[in-house]
Amino acid sequence: MFKDLKLTFAILTVAVVWGTTFLGIRIAVESVPPWFVAGIRQLVAAVLLIVILLYHKELIWIGWKNFKIQILFSILMLIVANGMTTVAEEHISSSLASLITASSPILIFIGSIFIGLEKFTFRSLLGIILGFGGIILIFKDGLHDLANPDYLWGLVAIFIGVVGWSLGSIFTKKLHLQNQNISLNLFYQFLVAAVVQIIFGFLFSKEIAVSSWSLKSIAAIVYLGIFGSVAAYYAFHYALKKVSPTQISLLSYVNTIIAIFLGWLILHEKISAEFLASTVLIILGVFITNYKKEMFKKG
Repeated sequence: MFKDLKLTFAILTVAVVWGTTFLGIRIAVESVPPWFVAGIRQLVAAVLLIVILLYHKELIWIGWKNFKIQILFSILMLIVANGMTTVAEEHISSSLASLITASSPILIFIGSIFIGLEKFTFRSLLGIILGFGGIILIFKDGLHDLANPDYLWGLVAIFIGVVGWSLGSIFTKKLHLQNQNISLNLFYQFLVAAVVQIIFGFLFSKEIAVSSWSLKSIAAIVYLGIFGSVAAYYAFHYALKKVSPTQISLLSYVNTIIAIFLGWLILHEKISAEFLASTVLIILGVFITNYKKEMFKKG
């Protein structure tokens, strides 16, 4: 796999960039209201994609039927998943947000069982138990924190985000949309999300004082739009042409580790022994649940 330099670069881009997005969001919400962070991020991504599509002469109307499908995905994976994750990081650490988000493959697997896309096995049951055991361990010694309404709302928001991402991923599997023009579909998703989330910004932000938005937060938003939403996405789909989806799924474990490490290194977020144990349990649970032999076959 790693003899292909372009493939190696694509894989490293996905692992590193998606691992930094939680840090980017945490920095962005320091001075910018979360719905504006999410909305401007999607707007930056949409503008970049429209330039790319125009350059390749691929910007076309996708038809109302497909547009309705893209609205659904925009709602689930961008407005709900990305939006609520951004809202959550105003109240909880980037490390905690990334760790809870890491459990999404388990929810995806459970949902896939219910609609017939996956088969239930005792191995998967073990993975599910380990994963949710890790989540329970996170809060074992921190139940008193739940009395803080801001912290509690942060947890509720991140779990809503995880459910949105999981549902969107399940629908992607069910509808077999991988062979469509992904860039074109994503442009419409970004555009819809940008409009809705910016409106939410005006409706739900406690205070809109653009003059107080720091350059650091604005730079983080631009980074999230260009690299987190577009560059990593392109790298992801380039990698999918070379290796199997199950091999690419291993990157989710790397993303989580990078996000937690950066939160500790740059934002000085506290990482306790219980938190590290939770990380091991969740990653192990996700791995066992989603393990397939072809993960380790040469591409």
